[in-house]
Amino acid sequence: MTLPCGTRNYNYSEDMATVRTGTQWTMLIVFLALLFTAPFFLNNYWLSVTNIIGITLIAAIGLNILVGYCGQLSIGHAGFIAVGAYTSAILTNRLEMPFLAGLIGAGVISGLVGIIFGLPSIRVKGFYLAITTIAAQFIIIWVINHWGLTGGFAGITVPYASLFGFEFRSQSSQFYLIIGIAVICVFLAKNFTRTKVGRAFVAVRDNDLAAEVMGVNLLFYKLLAFFIGCFFAGIAGSLYAHYTGSLNAEQFSFTESILYVGMIIIGGLGTNLGPILGVVFIRVLQRLLSGELVPFLEKTFTMFPAGFASGLSPMLFGLVIVLFLILEPRGLAHRWNLFKAAYRLWPFSY
Repeated sequence: MTLPCGTRNYNYSEDMATVRTGTQWTMLIVFLALLFTAPFFLNNYWLSVTNIIGITLIAAIGLNILVGYCGQLSIGHAGFIAVGAYTSAILTNRLEMPFLAGLIGAGVISGLVGIIFGLPSIRVKGFYLAITTIAAQFIIIWVINHWGLTGGFAGITVPYASLFGFEFRSQSSQFYLIIGIAVICVFLAKNFTRTKVGRAFVAVRDNDLAAEVMGVNLLFYKLLAFFIGCFFAGIAGSLYAHYTGSLNAEQFSFTESILYVGMIIIGGLGTNLGPILGVVFIRVLQRLLSGELVPFLEKTFTMFPAGFASGLSPMLFGLVIVLFLILEPRGLAHRWNLFKAAYRLWPFSY
């Protein structure tokens, strides 16, 4: 068969590769080079923003696997992040274990807690399952506030992360730790969704009854989805604990759980690129509104009472999200796919 002029002849291995073409390899290498040289041209403020984006991204990847790929609605993700954060804090502070033990322990314990609260997914789904995960959020926070080992309402201090005798104290050193782990998590999630387990998750999401008829074990795969999703949340919690240096239950509010759901929806549910775009969009928007817009409004409109601008920021934040969901309900990843299709088919991009 003769291919049209200008058409490349893809083979099967190239089609199944994570990075398929030379152009994609070039763009990936350039992006990673720019990413890991960021501490040389970003100040501490924007490095802190990038670090928070990296931590948030790891948690959002787990939630996207759970909700976007397996279809198990969870609105208590901040609670599972709190489990990981406090697990790492207890292991490294109370028990004086190394950072790696705290990091891995945080992921495992958070995953096991996720399995416990994921058990109702066998009988209920949709909004009923969402209510169960909301209950998990409040139960976890209550335990943290009333358990002496976690420090209760006073909180707990967390030592700096350290590897092979090197302590990650500065923003730039923490950047390499956080972003390095985030890149690994993105790579693992990208490849995991292409495996047999990933395809089983998609089958459960699309039609769990049909999946069960085809031989998919619903109990196993739903609980596995909760474990994996919460494992990523635990890793993010551990990094957050060692990044901030102190923990309090107020840092893991129900509002944060809602925000995580918003991130994967805005980015694009069930896509590998979606969590990245959604996290960057939300976190940068938060910083621009609170760090740039609020001071500008307070200086410009002095006739308004004190606190007016800071109260206006959440309203504008919500308005931007609502408008975005109306204009692009399928997320930023869908808009990116449209752009790529138009570029590849140009000048026949209609």
